[in-house]
Amino acid sequence: MDYIENYRLVKCLQTGNYPDMDVYDAAAWSAITELSERSITGKSRPMDFPDFTRGQWKTRKPLGIVEA
Repeated sequence: MDYIENYRLVKCLQTGNYPDMDVYDAAAWSAITELSERSITGKSRPMDFPDFTRGQWKTRKPLGIVEA
């Protein structure tokens, strides 16, 4: 899967298209480890997931690659 993601990123950069993943996606993916550790330390207590986009995800344009 990493190969496909890296391939898509390079292709988007070469063609001038927006990449499939942005800084907010990267922050969300990175938060999973920290939140998992805190949950485990707290005896599997649920954790609130931060909204790094401050609600902007609601109006985000869909990716062309994901359209049905």
